Amino acid sequence: MEASGMGGEGGCGKWGYIWAMWTTVFLHMVAILFFTAGFLLTRTELPHHSHCSDVSHSPCFSPLNNNGSCWTKPATNRLVLIVLDALRIDFVAPSTFFPESKPWMDKLPVLKNAASSRPLSARIFKAIADPPTTSLQRLKGLTTGGLPTFVDVGNSFGAPAIVEDNFIYQLVQNGKKVVMMGDDTWTQLFPHHFQTSYPYPSFNVKDLHTVDNGCIEHLLPSLYKEDWDLLIAHFLGVDHAGHIFGVDSTPMIEKLEQYNTILERVIEVLENQSGPGSSHENTLLVVMGDHGQTLNGDHGGGSAEEVETALFAMSFKKPHSSVPPEFDSSSCQLDLDGKNVCVSTMQQLDFAATVSALLGIPFPYGSIGHINPELYALGADSWNLDASQKLSESDIWMQNYVNALCINSWQVKRYVDAYSASSAVGFSHDDLSRIAGVYTQAENHWSHSTKKLLLDRQNDSDILVPALKRQIDAYFKFLTIVSELARSKWTEFDLNMMGTGIGIMLISLIFQVFTILRANKKHAVMLSSSEDSWIITGSIFTIFLLGIRACSFLSNSYILEEGKVANFLLSTSGIVTLRQSVIQGKLLIESIGFLILSTFCRFAIEVGLSKQAATSAFMKDYTSWIINIASGLSVWDYAAEVVPMVVLILLAAWLYRVTSGSFFNWPWKYVILGTILCYVLIIVHWISDSDRFGGPLMPQSIGKTYIPRIIYAISLGQLLLLAFGQVFKSNSLDCKTILVAKTTAVLSAWSSTVILLSGKQGSIVAFASIVGGYFIMKFVNIEDGKVGSCRSFSIMQWSLFATCLFFCSGHWCAFDGLRYGAAFIGFEEFVLVRQAILLAIDTFGFSIILPVFGLPLLVATKYQADVGKHFIFTQLSKMYTTYGLITAITTTFTILCVTIHRRHLMVWGLFAPKFVFDVFNLILTDVLICLASIYYFDQGKEVPELK
Repeated sequence: MEASGMGGEGGCGKWGYIWAMWTTVFLHMVAILFFTAGFLLTRTELPHHSHCSDVSHSPCFSPLNNNGSCWTKPATNRLVLIVLDALRIDFVAPSTFFPESKPWMDKLPVLKNAASSRPLSARIFKAIADPPTTSLQRLKGLTTGGLPTFVDVGNSFGAPAIVEDNFIYQLVQNGKKVVMMGDDTWTQLFPHHFQTSYPYPSFNVKDLHTVDNGCIEHLLPSLYKEDWDLLIAHFLGVDHAGHIFGVDSTPMIEKLEQYNTILERVIEVLENQSGPGSSHENTLLVVMGDHGQTLNGDHGGGSAEEVETALFAMSFKKPHSSVPPEFDSSSCQLDLDGKNVCVSTMQQLDFAATVSALLGIPFPYGSIGHINPELYALGADSWNLDASQKLSESDIWMQNYVNALCINSWQVKRYVDAYSASSAVGFSHDDLSRIAGVYTQAENHWSHSTKKLLLDRQNDSDILVPALKRQIDAYFKFLTIVSELARSKWTEFDLNMMGTGIGIMLISLIFQVFTILRANKKHAVMLSSSEDSWIITGSIFTIFLLGIRACSFLSNSYILEEGKVANFLLSTSGIVTLRQSVIQGKLLIESIGFLILSTFCRFAIEVGLSKQAATSAFMKDYTSWIINIASGLSVWDYAAEVVPMVVLILLAAWLYRVTSGSFFNWPWKYVILGTILCYVLIIVHWISDSDRFGGPLMPQSIGKTYIPRIIYAISLGQLLLLAFGQVFKSNSLDCKTILVAKTTAVLSAWSSTVILLSGKQGSIVAFASIVGGYFIMKFVNIEDGKVGSCRSFSIMQWSLFATCLFFCSGHWCAFDGLRYGAAFIGFEEFVLVRQAILLAIDTFGFSIILPVFGLPLLVATKYQADVGKHFIFTQLSKMYTTYGLITAITTTFTILCVTIHRRHLMVWGLFAPKFVFDVFNLILTDVLICLASIYYFDQGKEVPELK
């Protein structure tokens, strides 16, 4: 047998073994950059802005030179906009609107009481947001009237200024003054638009009070001032309470009760100054959420909980008659106090156009929403009745509304034409023909019928009102068609870029396969017929399992059940191994144990799925499902606290025993001793944080803050020590022995941080990973041959087991599967890079970091110490390439899935998050493989090469 490896001959050293891995990571990065550039493009943003004079080109009545109004008659002079971030509809609507009453409901009674006592001047809306439901996209959509796309999720960490036309810009251009306080995202989006601003940092999700306290400090005093036309106050406490504690939590309820008190004071101030000639005589109050949130407190996707938010609007003028029933979307219920409360429905897409019409400013150029009739009706009393016409207030409102809709439809049609002319894709010819036909029909009805009736002041309501309603229906039809087409075809996917990315990914797969085949050819081994049969069988099953797993990503149902699918395939591989064990008559206990472990993983995944379903029992600072398995019984509660500590003690004892080996010298021995110290500190951290052991043993600042920081420092020091130890090459030990020592040391160095961030289930999952890894290492030796190929079947089992650990530790491939609380263990303040690193370690510690660095054990346990350094390094290189190939194939199928389903209803809610997670998984795996190759492919006593 040849001893030289994949490029290892010829004096290339360790780089001869690892050049293929670095080439692979380069190809993957280039492929992903190309695909992402094509998939996550924003729509074309036109640089045009609306102007007051533009309306003269429309067929509608122009209010120019009429009391300083612009496109429409102003219905309100001042607007108070209070944004309560992540305001769910069931925070505002009475609990009687929902099948079951929950603790967080009915905590904002001031809003429902106002809507009940003043139904003509105060309304509650269920406002439907368009995904993605992150704050940046929603604020952008609310102010521009357009449809933001998924790419802006990445910009949520550093929002760029909005250059597209928006109603904030229009207010400033038309001489209005805007004051802002709260979430600093507003100042990033509109850096030069505010007369006065009081921004506060928004990204520290553990801080529930700084932003809110800043709003409270400035909001009430600002209401007494007259230096603004739009006042914005953006509160963040509910959003942050949801992220950290969940919806069903005491901090959430306390926040809602605090908001109720604040809103009571705001309404009181506005009412006291709403008399004739007072500063708030014609002020409109809007309290709204930018998006909803799941019961876990997360958002970003397109589920009902995430897109359904609340909007409350209240006018302080004398109420007018009700909106015509044809335009009233409300449904009414009696609340717990027996009061009748109505809740209407609107689209957030319509907010920009409606606010612009109420304030009398030009509509944003790119707005595609329509003026909501119920919200617009709150300003109807500001228009004086024409004494020459015998019309009711409702009829006067309808006249103004139909003219506003005429301007609204003309503006949308103008934008559609400009967008299609300037965009590379735009709407199709058939779509444009359909839009043009419907608009022409509505415009003809306006020009030949409605407009003439409005000009003839002798018509009474019996003639005029039916014509107005038909005209409104025609405009509604046009505006609805445009918004539906925009939602279905808005994102301009660059298929050439996406295709290039897929092509480079396929090239990388071919390159990886070629690298593996080249290594096999260099180390061809003569095998017995039984060995040859098992290798063929194992290879077939490897391809079979990998094919099923990869193809499952083409279905949204299987993506939702990915953890169960991976566990099923892992159990299938265990049955195949059990069959071979029975045939060979050995490793029966290990095979049965592996199946039992797989069953345990299935149970843990089921518990994780129940967390995904957002049962409130799982809302902890850093989630630990082991505590919630049998809550309620004191014996189980104590066991759930004690068992993780006992398991951690056992792990520490095992590591201490490992250090007794004579080959564990410097620096490996000291690294492992450092890990044992970290385990002790973790136990102290858990005890100090528990209320079941007679209270804290030390001040919380030490137990919750300084101990985790000490653990992080020790872990970092261990990794630096191992890196520094690479400088000192030791040839006193054989390559296999050094490989075992280095693997054990680096795994122990990573383990303490991973366990700490994972919560109390961390030690349980760590123990399960050791047991599962031990079984898979034993299965490598299921044949008697001393040398042979490092079989792909065991690597496939290793990969499936790593995937199961991801779901066992309480994660899933969605943004609400991220445990944000873990990023703040040991820290209160927010630093983006630091918190991102901690969150990545928590999310991928058990599924990527530890499995990648533990892979060499499959090689070290298979071969004897005398097979030669080059042979082991070649096998190790081939094993890492195979493991990377498995990850790359599954990621490629995810990319294909996203490409196929790019127009699917769940593309942004399910497929895009899955794409982001898998791409990050692939790149992190590739990078760690490269780092591991530098760490492992070195040192060791040379042995005479086998021929």
